[in-house]
Amino acid sequence: MKKIFLAADHAGLDVKGQIKEILRKRNLDFEDLGPFEYNSLDDYPDFISRVAKKVSNNPEKNIGIILGGSGQGEAIVANRFANVRAIVYYGGPKEILKLSKEHNNANILSLGARFIKKEEMEWVINTWLDEIFTNEKRHVRRIKKIEKYSQKKCILF
Repeated sequence: MKKIFLAADHAGLDVKGQIKEILRKRNLDFEDLGPFEYNSLDDYPDFISRVAKKVSNNPEKNIGIILGGSGQGEAIVANRFANVRAIVYYGGPKEILKLSKEHNNANILSLGARFIKKEEMEWVINTWLDEIFTNEKRHVRRIKKIEKYSQKKCILF
């Protein structure tokens, strides 16, 4: 299993603690990259970028779980890094978690801490961690295109 890196903002701090317990229960290797105490004025890019950098630099061995109020801004930050494919989950169809790994080989899970019930969190984490990439040609081809585009600069006219 890959090493899991965690980070949150103030809205996800308590849920991050719950996730750490889930990972400990499964005996998984993880590292918490902050924050470590509540600060309502913290800025999620400061913490989320730490996880994205770890995954970006070694996507074969590292994955991440990031948290915020909605998970949206956190995913935006993470997806700015090469080799990162962060998806957002804040409830809804559970098939989304499976497809994010099966088809997109997502390597960062961004969670909306304000929208997922505490009693669902273990299922969410376990489902995402247990899914595997199908390695189907069409999915491999699409991921290669994503990586190619992420390395190009946008030119405005």
